[in-house]
Amino acid sequence: MSYKHPFTRHKTREVMIGNRIIGGNNPILVQSMTTPDTHFVDEVIKQIHALEEAGCELIRVTVPKAEDAHALGEIRKKIGIPLICDIHFDYKMALQAMDHPIDKIRINPGNIGGYDRYRQVLRKAKDKGLPIRIGVNAGSLEKELVEKYGFPCPPAMVESALRYLEIAESEGVKNIIVSLKSSDVLTAVEAYRMFAKQADYPTHIGITEAGKPPYAVTKSACGLAPLLLDGIGDTIRISLLGDPVPEIQAAFDILQATQRRVRKPELIACPTCGRLEIDLEGIIAQVEKRLEGKTTPIKISILGCIVNGPGEAREADLGIAAGKGKGVIFKRGEIVRHVLESEMVDALLEEVEKWEIEEAQSGNLLVEKGLGTLDKKFALPVIR
Repeated sequence: MSYKHPFTRHKTREVMIGNRIIGGNNPILVQSMTTPDTHFVDEVIKQIHALEEAGCELIRVTVPKAEDAHALGEIRKKIGIPLICDIHFDYKMALQAMDHPIDKIRINPGNIGGYDRYRQVLRKAKDKGLPIRIGVNAGSLEKELVEKYGFPCPPAMVESALRYLEIAESEGVKNIIVSLKSSDVLTAVEAYRMFAKQADYPTHIGITEAGKPPYAVTKSACGLAPLLLDGIGDTIRISLLGDPVPEIQAAFDILQATQRRVRKPELIACPTCGRLEIDLEGIIAQVEKRLEGKTTPIKISILGCIVNGPGEAREADLGIAAGKGKGVIFKRGEIVRHVLESEMVDALLEEVEKWEIEEAQSGNLLVEKGLGTLDKKFALPVIR
């Protein structure tokens, strides 16, 4: 059986966004952003539906023009996830957007136009009961902070966030999410870590302008994994050039790899070498296909030789250690079956079904509405 890591999570306050809750010990939500101009309503709705189908849980649209603000109501009526409005430069667009049925406003301290305009946005958000994301970005940091520190470094980013939080609190606004993004991985990671030591507001984590896949996914993973393993982050977005739909799977894969949110089986396989004595790729392909749609957080190991096979299989919930056209199936660390290569896939899937039934009967499976099936062993205690 696999080692149960003593996971912890940074304590943050809860913020309601539409019908979702960010922060506290709630699941880390995956979000994305649309690419068409927001006033192209049909295109935007079509893209959001594709993102919803992929598992997106929050969606952001940009609102640079009045015609974009006027489109918000029609968009909101036809989607099933909270709608976030992204505002840059013109604070009046934030005020106008809040006259429509939206769920959250995102503003950038570096270009909102000064404290007085920011206060106007805060007051209207408070009147409307809307949460705000203070979205600090290294590429658009306030000029005075860049001059003070010499460049957009983590301390400058954190100072910007804390300054705008203080103003929000003075206006009685506390439903706030904070992001401190940079296209530089080290800058972003350090900024989030510094902020987490000084505030308990939930954070939206991501590496901005990560670029084109597949490198952008790797870059995002390098930035987000350290934060997630530190217990930092309450919602994430993977920023990819082009179609945003692949962002969703990438985000869930990072959450799964860090065991912060496990919503499907994890399949482990060796990279193959000269010791391989079965059709491992064929077996893996069949198992992957038959596991499609399953949300059970089970770890399955399929190894094709006797060197690491038995040990790896014992560490998984279910595993096959194979060689010379046959193998053994391990379950919770114990051998339960001997099978021929031709029987491996069917036998393994039979054991998966049995495992699910046994875990459910013993109370070890927890179903969270709308979030799939999460194993209790992945529940994360909060750092007090």
